Amino acid sequence: MPLLDDRTVASKLKNLPHWKLDGGELVRRFEFANFVEAMQFVNHVAELAEGAGHHPDIDIRYNKVRLGLVSHDAGGLTDRDFDLAAGIDSLR
Repeated sequence: MPLLDDRTVASKLKNLPHWKLDGGELVRRFEFANFVEAMQFVNHVAELAEGAGHHPDIDIRYNKVRLGLVSHDAGGLTDRDFDLAAGIDSLR
């Protein structure tokens, strides 16, 4: 899968307003009422990611979840990252 250039990344970010670039990753933070809700969300993300064959970096801190997307095998951001981000957004 080809890497996206900076102009394409900027354009695609316009369609994902809750996601930001952070250290070369596509990142979004979520906050839930409690740990159980955070874990339920993470489990839904895991199912979606497994189906897509593309897995986010996940950091869970009690009721806060940070997701980071980058195509490690391609060495940066690809369409896969933006497709998975859009799928994750559909969970909320």
